Amino acid sequence: MIKYLTNSEINKERWDNCIKNAVNGIVYANSWYLDIVADGWSALVENDYERVFPLVSGHKWRIHYLYQPVFTQQLGVFSQSILSEEVVSKFLDAIPPQFKFAEINLNSYNKLPSGKYRSIDWINHELDLINAYEKTFKGFSTNLKRKIKKAEKSDLSVVSNVKPEEIIRIFQENKGKELKNLEEVDYQKLRRLAYMGIYKGQVQNYGVYSPKNELCAGAIFVRSKHKIIFLFSGLTPEGRELNAMALLISSFIKDHSQHHITLDFEGSNDPQLARFYKSFGAITSTYPHLEINNLPFITKLAVRIAKTFQ
Repeated sequence: MIKYLTNSEINKERWDNCIKNAVNGIVYANSWYLDIVADGWSALVENDYERVFPLVSGHKWRIHYLYQPVFTQQLGVFSQSILSEEVVSKFLDAIPPQFKFAEINLNSYNKLPSGKYRSIDWINHELDLINAYEKTFKGFSTNLKRKIKKAEKSDLSVVSNVKPEEIIRIFQENKGKELKNLEEVDYQKLRRLAYMGIYKGQVQNYGVYSPKNELCAGAIFVRSKHKIIFLFSGLTPEGRELNAMALLISSFIKDHSQHHITLDFEGSNDPQLARFYKSFGAITSTYPHLEINNLPFITKLAVRIAKTFQ
């Protein structure tokens, strides 16, 4: 039986045990992670936490809706046994009727019945680190190898203990100025995620310093069972010119090679980023982006117009 539970009704210990033992468990679904990115999250829970589905909700214009929280690529149904289309469908049908609109990401193990739901496949890239670095390096693109070798001759320094706020700072001062979807409250959540992850031994921060000893590239990696997720990064114009990010990721791969770990690049649907991740030999995978719209026609039209002008 699937039950809807509010945040105060969720047993966080049983929840986390389910995610830990789930065939598709991932760090995004841990209660500590959800508590930071989506305070007040609720959930669908089957029986005694055999399967769970976190729900992140908001309301606007008197509409209660579900959305994908920041820094959380995939959620959906998590299960301690193999998932089927029927099980995923059963959970989606159990979403309380007050949530008349949803734009959410399920996870790569959540397969949907053809034609029943409005969904598209979004792109992810993953690289298995089981091989020795030398073998993985052979799979890098010719252009990437050239960039790494050039960066190695530029007197750059790669370190693995950079403060999260420094990585966030160089992002905000550069790429962040172009983006409208991240606000200060989101950066605060990221800092909390990074430090909580460090406390739990699940986060590593890598940085690259220029010959002038200035941080020119940085990345936050979070461990998730047999995955390490490339969660966030920052890059300065000098870092881009010196191919610092290519060197950073290459160094991270070298440090974690010959382990039963997959490097999850967390995307991307952006063709340029996708090309960069694939240049490391990453394999493409997909996960469903789902839209549910049970709003009245006039409200649907208003929402569509509002999204057009965002």
